[in-house]
Amino acid sequence: MKTFLTALVMGLSGAIAVSVSFSAGWPTWVMFIAWVSYFLFGRDLISTCLSLLQICAGILMGISIQLSAGILSPVLAGIAFPLTVFLLIGSLAYLSQIKGLNNIPAWFIGLIIFFGVHPEIKAVPVMKLIIPITAGFAFAMLNDYGVKSINRLKTTQQ
Repeated sequence: MKTFLTALVMGLSGAIAVSVSFSAGWPTWVMFIAWVSYFLFGRDLISTCLSLLQICAGILMGISIQLSAGILSPVLAGIAFPLTVFLLIGSLAYLSQIKGLNNIPAWFIGLIIFFGVHPEIKAVPVMKLIIPITAGFAFAMLNDYGVKSINRLKTTQQ
């Protein structure tokens, strides 16, 4: 029965998340990447906030890469983009030394989201990425809470 209830919570959480995402016009894959990040990078509020911060930092790094390469391309032509990537990704070795910014995979998830969605580099389209990311973390937390509740219930009944 415990497995059935766990499956029910997981399936229901996923179905609601997809329905909300489709209804809102969000890129669903972005929401699910955030969902996975919750489970990969820590299942508590502090870890979630730090992961969210670093995913957002990765998005800002993607913006910086794109803008810098655009500025440098008239001078450096085809090498502008790889050079910018080299410099900014290389800076992660230093940035990751800062407490709270040391989750390099989270930075890369932000980069993946940015370059995968390719939003127009304006405040509103970029800020709209935060909504499905936050929703992904929220749905993951609700799913996790539901599964933990089932496990506690089962433990107290034994």
